[in-house]
Amino acid sequence: MIWTIVVGIVSGWLAGLIMKGDGYGLIWDLVLGIAGAVVGGWLFGLLGLSASGGTIGTIVVSTAGAVFLIFISRIIRR
Repeated sequence: MIWTIVVGIVSGWLAGLIMKGDGYGLIWDLVLGIAGAVVGGWLFGLLGLSASGGTIGTIVVSTAGAVFLIFISRIIRR
């Protein structure tokens, strides 16, 4: 559980850096990182890919999912 939160924070933070903008704050970065892990795993699964790189692979997949969620949220906010 704690490891999931740490990966979520790192993934949310990285996604915020990648997407640049006003940011969402620590709590939303955490939420986006954890949700990004779920969405990223789902998206990578659809593409036939897996996060078999251990911690780094998990962070990459989570970050990709969080970037996708930030992208979608920015479209919806407009």
